[in-house]
Amino acid sequence: MTVDDEQVGAIGAGLCAFVGVTHGDTPTEAARELDWSRLSDGRAILEAARILEEAGVPNARTDAEILAAHVVGVERPRLGLVPLVDSGVLDQYQSLIAERARRVPLQHLTGEASMGDITVAIGKGVFIPRPETELLFGWSLAYLEGSYHREEPPVVLDLCTGSGILALAIANARPDAIVHAVELDPTALSWARRNAEAQAQAGDTPINLVRGDVTDRNLLSELEGGVDLIVANPPYVPEDTDVDVEVREHDPSMAVFAGADGLSVIRPLVSNAARLLRIGGAVAVEHDDTNGPQTAELFRARRVFGEVSEHPDLAGRPRFVVARREATAAEAAWLN
Repeated sequence: MTVDDEQVGAIGAGLCAFVGVTHGDTPTEAARELDWSRLSDGRAILEAARILEEAGVPNARTDAEILAAHVVGVERPRLGLVPLVDSGVLDQYQSLIAERARRVPLQHLTGEASMGDITVAIGKGVFIPRPETELLFGWSLAYLEGSYHREEPPVVLDLCTGSGILALAIANARPDAIVHAVELDPTALSWARRNAEAQAQAGDTPINLVRGDVTDRNLLSELEGGVDLIVANPPYVPEDTDVDVEVREHDPSMAVFAGADGLSVIRPLVSNAARLLRIGGAVAVEHDDTNGPQTAELFRARRVFGEVSEHPDLAGRPRFVVARREATAAEAAWLN
C-alpha cells in the first residue's frame, strides 16, 4: 500500500491524539505504547512512518512499507492486497518498527538484501550491501556483454565479497562465468558460504569462495594473468568520517574504514589487479565519494592500466573507477 502526501497530511495531524500517543515519547516508546489494533492498514503504516521519521531514519515511509510487506509475506507493490489488521501481524509489525526506530538496520530485520535477480541472507557480522553497488553490478554485466569477446568462459574475481552478493549476482546473470570471490573476515565468509550454497541449490553456477587478504601480494597466484574482470567493493571510508548509526553500530568496522584517506586497502588492491588481470581485462572498484580522483590516479599511475574512467552514483557523487589492463612494451613484444 503506497500512501500519498495528501493522505499523510489529512490523517497525520490527528492520528496521535486518536491512538493516545504523545509526541513527548521517544520513537521506540511510541512504537511500544501505540494501540496498533485500533489502526487500519494505511494508518498503521502512516504511524510507523512517523515514528521512524522522528527517530531520524532515512526514507522512513519506504522502510515502514518494506517492513509491513515483510510481515505479511508479499512484495511491497502487492502490500495493498493483504490486510495488516490481524493482531499477530500487528504485534510483529510493532516490534519491527520499534527495532528500526532504535536504528537496527532494515536488512537485519528482514534478514535479506537483493541485487539483480537474487536475494541473499544478511545479518550480524556482515557488511550490509548498499544500493550504489547495483551500479557496479550493472557496469560489470554491460562489460561482459559488450567488451568480452574471448571464446572461453569469462573469469571474474570479486574482492572483499562480504555476503557474496555481488559475486553471486554476477554468477546468476552470467551462468557461463567462472566466478571467484575473496573475503578475509571469517564471519562474513560464513555468510557468503551460506548464500553461495543457497544459490547453487537454486541452480546457479557455483562460485569459488576463498578466505584471503586482498592486500596480500601473493593472493591467488594461480590466477595470475588469467582474470578477465575484477570487481571490488572494499573498505574505503576515511577513518574519521562521521557515519550513520546503522553503520557505526552494526557494520563490521574492518569492512567500512580504510585509513586516514580511505585508500589503505585500494592502494595494494590496484597492484594485485595489475598482476591478476589478463591483458585486455578490466577492473572496477567502488570508492568513497571523497576520494574518486585519488582512486583514479592510483590506476593512472600504473603504466599497465589505460582507459581509466570515473563513474558517479545516482546522486551524481563519485562512486566507482574502472580501468583496462594494457600490455607493457615487453608484454606486447612477447605477444607479437
